[in-house]
Amino acid sequence: MIILVLNSGSSSVKYQLLDMQDKTLMASGLVERIGQSGSAYKHERLPGTDTSQVFSDEQDIPDHSTALDLVVKLITGEQTGVIKDVSSINGIGHRIVHGGEDFNTPILVDEDVVEGIRAQIPLAPLHNPGGLAGIETAKRLMPGIPNVAVFDTAFHQTMPPEAYRMAIPAELYSELKIRRYGFHGTSHLYVAKQCAATLGQTLEQTSCITVHLGNGCSMAAVKQGRCVDTSMGLTPLAGLVMGTRSGDVDPALHAFLADKKGYSIQDIDNLLNKKSGLLGLCGDNDMRDIHARIDKGDSDAELALKIFCRRVTQYIGQYMAILDKTQAICFTAGVGENDERVRELSCSTLSGLGVVLDKKRNQEVRRGEICEISSPESRVKVLVIPTNEELEIATQTAQVLSS
Repeated sequence: MIILVLNSGSSSVKYQLLDMQDKTLMASGLVERIGQSGSAYKHERLPGTDTSQVFSDEQDIPDHSTALDLVVKLITGEQTGVIKDVSSINGIGHRIVHGGEDFNTPILVDEDVVEGIRAQIPLAPLHNPGGLAGIETAKRLMPGIPNVAVFDTAFHQTMPPEAYRMAIPAELYSELKIRRYGFHGTSHLYVAKQCAATLGQTLEQTSCITVHLGNGCSMAAVKQGRCVDTSMGLTPLAGLVMGTRSGDVDPALHAFLADKKGYSIQDIDNLLNKKSGLLGLCGDNDMRDIHARIDKGDSDAELALKIFCRRVTQYIGQYMAILDKTQAICFTAGVGENDERVRELSCSTLSGLGVVLDKKRNQEVRRGEICEISSPESRVKVLVIPTNEELEIATQTAQVLSS
């Protein structure tokens, strides 16, 4: 079964073509700056093999239709392609950021599903329109091939009301569905599955904390294979400190800034989403740059790192209390997988909760591999698990088609 995975954003399309018989990655790429100057693509044929080839170029890509038409040409082209034509594709899996309360599992796309995704646009105004554009364009360019929507929010729909409801007037939930939804769900589910396999047990036997740290950051408490809490909220702004997002702040900050600085709601939203987090604290949002500055004695960069890791520590403590018995803490995504300092600092004060890091193991993590970095005396295992959201989307797509 060959699955094309599409992640269509507002101005980009990421894609992977996978053979699910042996989970082989056949091709992958990115079309970016759609509808903007300097639009371009990068396509890799047979990634990770001895015959891997990379093709890239700049060209005018005015819309998603043109972008997906280019993707089709790249995966079927004489030089760039890995299949003869699109009839070889058994299904197309689409990453959809927000499914609201309507979608808690992956689903075969029909007109009702399209309208359901459209209804969630107020909750994800930047992301869901891009996902819809990907679905509608794929149906037009590749008619007859089934499309499956896989939702970032779905994994978190198992949270109980005491986890997802906010302490605001109940009618706001009834009328506007204001609640905690959570994001990065495909990553958290994939990592939880890998954790279960590493522990030698089923997902339903596994209780762990998944720590997704990149430019966007979130965590999930997974109890017996089901998400029972997560750090992001109504939007991806809540929770951990991120590259440019503030994470949790006092809600009264909005009124204070409006009064003292004359900021509008739009000003504050832009401030908290695009000018805060690590960038706001020290002027850099790339953790590699922050480490380089720390090595030169930069106190602002050092403080930013400490604040970032302290928030991770706080959420680990919260989730260990909620889970009652935590079997593993799993670091993943760009920073979580590759930054030994962040992992060490985030776990440095957790020994009282039975979490003890092995510094040598932490420093010797092998890129792309699952590694245990906890000490033998640690009551809770600490793992580094590379995430693979595209493979999880392809897996869920294949399961829907098989059923």
